[in-house]
Amino acid sequence: MEKIIILAMFAQVTLSLFVMIVMGKRRIQAAKNKQLNLNDFKTMQLDKAGDTVRVADRNFSNQFEIPVLFYAGCLLALQLHHASYLVAALACLFVVSRVAHTVIHLGQNNVRARFNVFLFGCGCVFAIWLAMIWRIIAF
Repeated sequence: MEKIIILAMFAQVTLSLFVMIVMGKRRIQAAKNKQLNLNDFKTMQLDKAGDTVRVADRNFSNQFEIPVLFYAGCLLALQLHHASYLVAALACLFVVSRVAHTVIHLGQNNVRARFNVFLFGCGCVFAIWLAMIWRIIAF
């Protein structure tokens, strides 16, 4: 189970790096289209760049919010030797939810669908933490 959890964490890292590349490409394209100039990057005032740049920026920021709690929960499970089938499955489900969230966010950006996927991922992270607390208290 440890390997599955580590692979899930790696997949989340890979997703974060992928979003960073998308964000960078969108910023470069906005600069090429003269929507932005280099001075805009000094203060990161990218409002003139349009929605595609702002959405990619926001999605990249999202990769360092709830996923931080995911990483912490996974590392705790590994450290305490509580890497169970449940935690591994929840870790994989969380990453799938983050991929779905990113596809929705960077694509059509359906807010209701994105929110539902976000809540599902949050539930997975909370369940990982509940599993850790249960194991600590019960054993």
